[in-house]
Formats: sequence, structure tokens, C-alpha cells
Amino acid sequence: MKTNNLIAASAITASISGQNDHDSALRFITCGSVDDGKSTLIGRLLVDSKAVLQDHLAGVQRAGETDLALLTDGLSAEREQGITIDVAYRYFNTESRKFIIGDAPGHAQYTRNMVTAASQADAAVVLVDATKLDWHSPALALLEQTRRHSLLVHLLRVPSLVFAVNKLDAVQDPALAFKHIRAALLQFAQDAGITVTATVPVSALKGWNVVERHPGWCGYAGPSLLQLLEELPGTPAESALPLALPVQWVEKFSASSDTSQGRRVFWGRVAAGCATPGAAVQVFPSGQAATVAQVLDRVRRPGEVSAGHSAGIVLDREVDVSRGDWIVAASTAAASAADGFDAPARTPAWQAQRELTATVAWMDDEPLVAGRVYWALHGHRWVKAKVQRVVHRLNVHTLAQEPATELAPNAIGHAALVLQEPLPVAPFGRSRTLGSLILVDTASHRTAAAVLLQA
Repeated sequence: MKTNNLIAASAITASISGQNDHDSALRFITCGSVDDGKSTLIGRLLVDSKAVLQDHLAGVQRAGETDLALLTDGLSAEREQGITIDVAYRYFNTESRKFIIGDAPGHAQYTRNMVTAASQADAAVVLVDATKLDWHSPALALLEQTRRHSLLVHLLRVPSLVFAVNKLDAVQDPALAFKHIRAALLQFAQDAGITVTATVPVSALKGWNVVERHPGWCGYAGPSLLQLLEELPGTPAESALPLALPVQWVEKFSASSDTSQGRRVFWGRVAAGCATPGAAVQVFPSGQAATVAQVLDRVRRPGEVSAGHSAGIVLDREVDVSRGDWIVAASTAAASAADGFDAPARTPAWQAQRELTATVAWMDDEPLVAGRVYWALHGHRWVKAKVQRVVHRLNVHTLAQEPATELAPNAIGHAALVLQEPLPVAPFGRSRTLGSLILVDTASHRTAAAVLLQA
């Protein structure tokens, strides 16, 4: 199976999670329509926060002017066409916060890349180009990609959403334009059930309200975009839920290793709950029960490891566990029964299911239709998934749910799926990790959809 963008993004996030500064770093993306100034905004953040070396800055000079967008558009095709194609990640820090930025493309055909970035983000900055809108009208219509990206950010449970109204320096009446655009954005958000953290007027080209405040401009008296980002919360870890760990790597027997007690170590990133010695667990899909004998952190120190961090689990018995399996919390009774004692059956902490109902963000070039079979990736486990039926699609303009028999490229809708084998899942509203999976085309190995499970 070929590696795709969403898998790579998960791997990047997993490696970041092991760093000491993970809890203080804010992962955010910039998204919106084409040429709204996303790359320029990130370039401005990097330059004005002194995060760009002089030789790098000299390399993006064009006709004596600094082209800020080139600081993130690294592909040759991006530089030639002046567009963003793939997600570009950049890192910088201020005195109070560290940041990981994902510059998401605005073209509809690259929506899959935007979803890749949003799936791991703590916040999203949706840019709106004032020059593309009929800003004179109080009832102006927003661009389709602005609405689609905002809906996707909302569906993916990104904790904070900020609207940045850009290029207001290029309109005749910036204050009136910001007033009308802000009202249209808030009305759309209210109709869609989206919580908006803030709406900020900015000029990415001139740097107004990006890093430094431009007091009084457009009648706005709030913080600059960077000041706002410094105060945003990160995504809370799902530590209060029962344990769930997708096994990514199995460390073989090592009789000389004191830390693993001569047993295999099952490594992965704790998706939910806390890995604790003595806890009763079950392995999916086999259903075998065991007890956690020892838990190792990322540097092999014994102890407890909570959600969002990498852990190695050593079980008290030899259980057949492979990459892709899940180690999840189980009742004490289930573990006792495995020891040969009589115990009443209890419901496992996570239910394994084959039939799923889900919200689908369709990203393939071919439409989603009933009867098609795809690879589904849940954690690190691949299973076949068949589309039973398409329930309806979401009209991004009216926000109405319309009856449908297929989903066109970049459409959002609901569908029923049946899996080849059961997986431990949960509604996406309860767990972002256990409640999501991706569909991959079995022939092209391209990511076809982001799937968010419903209750």
C-alpha cells in the first residue's frame, strides 16, 4: 500500500508529539479560496516574527521586491504557477508560544490536501479576499471555497476557527467592506452551527494586524492575528476516555532487556485514555484479554503514558499482536476469565462494529457510488470497506441536506459503510481518533475520502 498524504501527516504529528514542547506548540492551518493570500500571510508571519534567515529572504526577491508567498511555496510547480498545491509546513516561535503552520491549498482539486492539514490542527485561519466580494452589499455572497473549507474545519472538530479578512488595503472603503464581510461570515457560521473565535481585518502584503496591531483600522480595536494565535488553546488530549492504542510497531523479544522483561513491546501513540500498569486490556480484532505488565514512555522510562504521547506496552502473557491491532481497555472480569476464573461477562470499553454511518468528505476524482469497495485505514489497520448507500449530500450554499445517490468530487455528505471485519470505533464527537478513518482507492492508492463516524 502506498503512503498517502493523510498517513504522512499523522506520522509527522506523532513524531512532534514526542517532543517536550508539544503541549505549548499550536498547530494551525491557513485555508480558504484560491489567491486569498494564504502563503503571503504565512510569509508575513515568518518575516515579521524574525523567523527567516537573511540568505533565505534574499532568495525570494523578485524585481527588487520580497515575494512572501515563495517562503512557503516550495514545489517548482507552485513557483511556476503561483499557487499552493501541497501542504507546506513551517515552524516559528515567539517569546510566549511555538507554532507549527500548515499552508493548505485553495484549489478545489486539492481539497484532500486541505483535509490532511486540518485533521491534525488545533486552529484554522480561514482567509477571505475582500477584493473578490461585492463588499458594497450588506447581503454579499461568500465564495464557495470559503464556505466549504469552513464546513470541513467544523466537521473535523478543529477547536478554534478565525476568519481573517485580507486585502482590505486594496478597497476604497475598508471599514464598510470589513463590516459587511464580517456580518456575512458570522451569519453563515450561525446558520452552519460553527463557533467563530474571532474575525480580524488584515493586510498580509503590508503587514497590518498580522504581527503588529494597526489600531483603529477598519474600526477594529482587537488584537493582531499573531497575538490572537498566542492565546488560543491546543487540542485537548482524550485522556478521560478508556484506553485505546493502535499498535504501530512490535519490538521483538529481548531477553537481555530489563525494561521489557524479556517480552515483546507493542509501540504506538495512545489515542485515548491512559496506559497504566495493571490495567485489563483486550486486543482487537482477536479479542484476547491480558493485563498490562509495564508501560514505557518514548525514552523507555517505565510509568504511565496519557493520550497524545507515544508508549510501549508490555503484556503479562504472550498474546498474538501485530501492527494494525488495537490494544483497548477491558473489564477486569474479562481478564480474570482469561486466567481461568469464573467471571460474569461485561461490555468492553470500546465496541467493535462492522456497519457504520458516517459523514464523508469525498476527495476522489470519481464520484462515490453505492457498491464500490475501498481500503479503509483506521489507526494503522487496513480493512476492506464497501459503500452500502449514499444517504444525502450537503449543499454548501444553502446548508440543506439533499437526497443523493452519489457524491461528486469535493462534496460533503452522509453514507453507510460495511467493513470486512469489525473495528473498535466511536462517534467522531467522542473521539477524533477512533471516530475517523480514510478511504483509499484499491487501484490507484489515492486517498478518496475522509470519514467521520456518527453515533
